[in-house]
Amino acid sequence: MGKKGGFGGGIPGNMNNLMKQAQRMQRQMEEKQKELENKEWEASAGGGAVTVKVSGKKELTAVTLSPEVVDPDDIEMLQDLIIAAANEALKKMEEEQEGALNSVAGGLGSTLGGFGF
Repeated sequence: MGKKGGFGGGIPGNMNNLMKQAQRMQRQMEEKQKELENKEWEASAGGGAVTVKVSGKKELTAVTLSPEVVDPDDIEMLQDLIIAAANEALKKMEEEQEGALNSVAGGLGSTLGGFGF
């Protein structure tokens, strides 16, 4: 009879490899997250009249206004341009972060595929 019971022989080694890969992937994701937190993204609205920068921590870090966009009689337009530029910068940041983290996690799907996850 010998060693044919339990997990079927090969699975404990596969589980060990899976755990090592998961730990390596976790370290890579933590490093990528720190890298992305220190990056800034920029977007403009109104043909460049309003430019904003956001950080990877989802904080607005800068707003630049062209003097010609500052019209005391049309504050609403300026507010809309700031919102549009800020939303676009946040969208760029989120897309890059998602892509970067997905690239780190990309190998996990093939590893877990054999386990039915």
